[in-house]
Amino acid sequence: MGLYATLPDELHEVDVIIVGGGTAGCVIASRLADSDPERSILVIEGGPNNQDLPVITYPALYRGNFTPDSHTFQFYQPAVEEQLSGRAVVVVVGSVLGGGSSINGAIYTRAQRDDYDSWNTEGWSADDLLPFLKKVRTYHGRGDEGCHGDSGPINVSSGIYRGDAIADDFVAAMNQIGYPEVSDLQDLLSANAVLRVLFNQHKQATRVEYRPNPRIQADATGNLTQTIKARKLVIISAGTHSTPLILERSGIGSNEILERAAVPVLHDLPGVGHGYQDHQMVVYTYKSSMRPEDTTESLIDGTRDLEELLAKNDKILSWNGIDASLKVRPTESEVDSLGSEFREVWDKDFKNAPRRPLALMFSVAGILGEPSLLLPGQFFSIACYNAYPYSRGYVHITGPNIEDPLDFKTGYLSDHDDIDLKTQVWLYKAQREVARRMHFYRGETHRHPNFLQGSNASSFTEPGSDSAKANIEYSSEDDEAIKQWVRENIGTAYHSIGTCKMGPMERLGVVDKNLNAHGVQRLKVADLSIAPENVSGNTMSTALTIGEKAADIFIKELGLDRR
Repeated sequence: MGLYATLPDELHEVDVIIVGGGTAGCVIASRLADSDPERSILVIEGGPNNQDLPVITYPALYRGNFTPDSHTFQFYQPAVEEQLSGRAVVVVVGSVLGGGSSINGAIYTRAQRDDYDSWNTEGWSADDLLPFLKKVRTYHGRGDEGCHGDSGPINVSSGIYRGDAIADDFVAAMNQIGYPEVSDLQDLLSANAVLRVLFNQHKQATRVEYRPNPRIQADATGNLTQTIKARKLVIISAGTHSTPLILERSGIGSNEILERAAVPVLHDLPGVGHGYQDHQMVVYTYKSSMRPEDTTESLIDGTRDLEELLAKNDKILSWNGIDASLKVRPTESEVDSLGSEFREVWDKDFKNAPRRPLALMFSVAGILGEPSLLLPGQFFSIACYNAYPYSRGYVHITGPNIEDPLDFKTGYLSDHDDIDLKTQVWLYKAQREVARRMHFYRGETHRHPNFLQGSNASSFTEPGSDSAKANIEYSSEDDEAIKQWVRENIGTAYHSIGTCKMGPMERLGVVDKNLNAHGVQRLKVADLSIAPENVSGNTMSTALTIGEKAADIFIKELGLDRR
């Protein structure tokens, strides 16, 4: 296998082109190559190679990918949204070989069975996907062996280093409140960007137009656009943001959007770029009595000698600071307290699905966010996000070129009846009760709602005091303060999904069950953009599974399973 920044002059065509070397794209390329080593496969990835990059190799350093000068991330700037207190919440996605799985701190969680069943697509139920969930990984942990793979390329374990102090404290506090502990929640060409896919007169995908990415290849100047032919198939696997943009630049999308962008219409497909989702997340930080060396800040503030740790490949470098998480559901009385609209949604989508969580929260042994916002000291954080947000956004082109600005709206907190916002209000109260019962809790930072002076919600609770054992009572004014805080601080959980979903065209579907783009031929889409509905957890596992399922489909269609 070759890795090129520029293709050899003699290479003009290949059998299969995969547009995007992200999580799903890499799985597809690997499985196709394994099925037929003689088959020529080209993966075109806009980001750099991920090999030997410390911020990728070591989970403890993953936050280094988030810096403004990072080449492993791409920053998408949406429009200002009034429901977010007039903010434009930047969304960050992986732009590197391996995609989001390269830069997510090695976090791996499976979705719920109900998640895949809710896709309502033949061949994509939980039972259909379980063989691919098992195929992709080798599992080293507790749980039902029938649910886990033992010979896949991805090794999944609890890691060789854990921050037991904060994780055990978090779990103990959850148990006090009544949440049970569950031991097993797991029931190429680089540096080049693709402009568009080219089609023949029969609407068959035949070529891909690409050019060097100037962020990575700084010496690339002028018009260096090139094309390469695909003899058999073009597969777009560029991610939830880039896949719809490539389709639209190729002439596949809403007539209205394409005409406004001065792109000739090949096929009117209104679902392209529609229905953007993300797990909307808010982080709360607390003062802690933890030892400095037991926090993730010890790796960046000089408490530990990072160069020494790297030199000896210390096992703490495998630690991302996240060792415990919780999938949560409100009680019936809490559902009622959130209003009649919330009750209606709860009864429809959750009440009779006891395995379906409303939201997730996880503990972090340190600050998850911008450390400069806080005073010196030790901290822990609790992050909360909606499992199945009802808000939807969109991402579209505004012109025919990569440089043209996006028309992007996250849609966070924009759903009818404010179900997502009400969920976050409940989440704030739930995580606060967990934090107050933790042994290491030493009070709150200023990164919390601005409650009115004299409110029960604003009173400081001394660690270990009797008042910490009783739940805080909130007034309607307190709820408004929480809502305002959420609007001002909610952001991405880096789990973008659903902009080219599977389904019929009349339901704004973009691909069918075999991942064929509607209205054209020899063009497939296979990444998180195809998911019809969200999943309750980190999306890496789902991206890997989509890659495995897609590869199985493509291998059979190409006749490689009969070799």
